[in-house]
Amino acid sequence: MTDESAHESGSSPDAADALRARWSDALLAVRGGGTGPDPLPYADNLLARWAEPQRRYHTTAHLTAVLDRIDTLAGHAAAADAVRLAAWFHDAVYRPDRSENEERSAALAERALPEAGVPDAVTAEVARLVRLTVTHDPAGGDTNGEVLCDADLAILAAAPKEYAAYAAQVRDEYGFVPDEAFRSGRAAILRQLLGLPRLFRTPHGFAEWEPRARQNLLTELELLTR
Repeated sequence: MTDESAHESGSSPDAADALRARWSDALLAVRGGGTGPDPLPYADNLLARWAEPQRRYHTTAHLTAVLDRIDTLAGHAAAADAVRLAAWFHDAVYRPDRSENEERSAALAERALPEAGVPDAVTAEVARLVRLTVTHDPAGGDTNGEVLCDADLAILAAAPKEYAAYAAQVRDEYGFVPDEAFRSGRAAILRQLLGLPRLFRTPHGFAEWEPRARQNLLTELELLTR
C-alpha cells in the first residue's frame, strides 16, 4: 500500500497493511482453494469506507478491535472466517443520519463477495450476519451470530477511561442531534441494553465482559439523566 492510500484509509501504513493481510487471509480461506481476483483492491475499497470523515467511533480502529475479539472467540464460531468477513462489512456503509446502514452494508457484501470469488453460501452467511447487527440478538445456537455480536459489543466492557472515550466519539458522530434529544435517545438505548437477560452470548463474553459492561452502561445512564 502506498503512503497515500494508507492515509486515505485513516490508519498508519503498518496498521493498514496488517488489516489488508487479515482481509486476504479470511477471503482466501473461504474461497476453499477456488480462484478469484486479487483480494487487495477489495480491502482498499473497504478501508477507504472505514476512513470516511463522518466517522469518529466507527473507524478502522473499531474494525481492528472487532477482528481482535473475533480471534478471541473464534473457537465458538461454526465458520470463523465468514464472521471475520462480516466484521469487515458490518459498518462498511455508515451514515449516522440514516437508518438503513446495516441493510446497505449487507447489500454491498452481496455484490462484492461473489465478484471476489466467495461461494454463494458464504456470501449469504456474511450478509445474514451483517443484518443481524441491527438487533444484536442472535437466535439460540447461532454461534456465528453470537461471536460477531459479542465482538461488536465488546467495547461496552472497556476500562472506564476507554469507555468514556467511546461514548464521546458516539456523541461526536451524532453532533447534528440537539443535546436534549441525544440524551433522551441514548438513554433509551442504554435502558434497552440493560434490560436484556445477557449482553453477551458466548461463554467467554458472558464470563469476562458482562459485569464491567453493565457497570459502564449504568454509569453512562446516570451521567445522561442526572
